[in-house]
Amino acid sequence: MANDLEISHRPWGHYEVLLDDPELKVKRIVVNPGQRLSLQRHQQRREHWFVAAGTARVTLDEQEFDVGAGDSLDIPLGSWHRVANRGTMELVLVETQTGSYFGEDDIERREDDYGRLEG
Repeated sequence: MANDLEISHRPWGHYEVLLDDPELKVKRIVVNPGQRLSLQRHQQRREHWFVAAGTARVTLDEQEFDVGAGDSLDIPLGSWHRVANRGTMELVLVETQTGSYFGEDDIERREDDYGRLEG
């Protein structure tokens, strides 16, 4: 069976939406070596991250820590968060979003390496 999932490319890597239902959204996120996502928060969704491969350097509010393959963590609603790949191989996450809205316009960025700050 062919893979008909659309890949959304970003400066840090790419993601695929595996499931998009009214109750939840699931993404497979690949972060390239040496790259990181923006420091961001959401007002309408919380996230659960499962690290499938690699090691994630996670920023969650004022804390920074590593999460390895096979581990997971929860990102509460409204928390500032970021994931970075400091390794030499791809970092692969499975992200499950729950809440009232899953649109990409529910991203408020505080820091971004790629000039994508609003305002």
